Amino acid sequence: MWSVNSTIMAVTESIQSQYQSDGYFVARGVFKGDQLRELQSEFDRIIHALVSSGEDVNARWSGEEVNKMGAADTVVLHTHNVQQYSAAWTRAFVSEEFISAVRPILGENIILHHSKLFQKPSENGAPFPMHQDWEYFPTELNTMMAGIIHLSEADDEMGCLRVHPGTHKLGRLSGAMGGMTLSDYPIESAVPLEAQPGDVVFFNYCLIHGSMPNRSNRVRKTVLVQMHSGEDQVEEGNQHPNSRLCISGWNRNAKRSTGNFG
Repeated sequence: MWSVNSTIMAVTESIQSQYQSDGYFVARGVFKGDQLRELQSEFDRIIHALVSSGEDVNARWSGEEVNKMGAADTVVLHTHNVQQYSAAWTRAFVSEEFISAVRPILGENIILHHSKLFQKPSENGAPFPMHQDWEYFPTELNTMMAGIIHLSEADDEMGCLRVHPGTHKLGRLSGAMGGMTLSDYPIESAVPLEAQPGDVVFFNYCLIHGSMPNRSNRVRKTVLVQMHSGEDQVEEGNQHPNSRLCISGWNRNAKRSTGNFG
């Protein structure tokens, strides 16, 4: 009979093996019950605040690749750092339910770089052409990863994440962000990662990924959490929002200068 510790070790090794091989892992049912319902409610509350603000909150990409997908009129509502809107989301990021899903990949020391909300409206939700994320926020040890927390179901008709497994092993491809054509990795042949509310899809920032438009009659709701190891840090000169929030363990690169923003 296995002990609790040996069971945890076996699960950890399984997650690590798939993540290292494929560049992603789908954690099922991380959030559930009252916790999930609170996050769904707070998500909708943030959306209401965004729409009421009068700001331009449509984050649809422009350019040739989006136009090829017939998506020039599409919409995706977006904001950074949901933890600045709602304490419920801060609690979610530091919860054991979430951290225990991240720990097998990043270890005990985990730094929140930023979070961002995406709502793909029904019938005209915007796509994201195939790309890598590393150019937005490169880190010295390349531990940066994303976790997409699903507040609604996300199937292929709704424009769920699509990936080319194993492409993270290609490393950093120059010019592979912002919808540049990746002719060897078309979105049509990518693997759809369908999810249910409460599931979290984790993936490496060098994994080639994208999503199709939401042409269904359902709204797709997600919050993406960008994280890296506490042994790692973002390279000098990066201008992307960087919260540097230690959500587990210790930040080995924290210093007085990184804490002064005045």
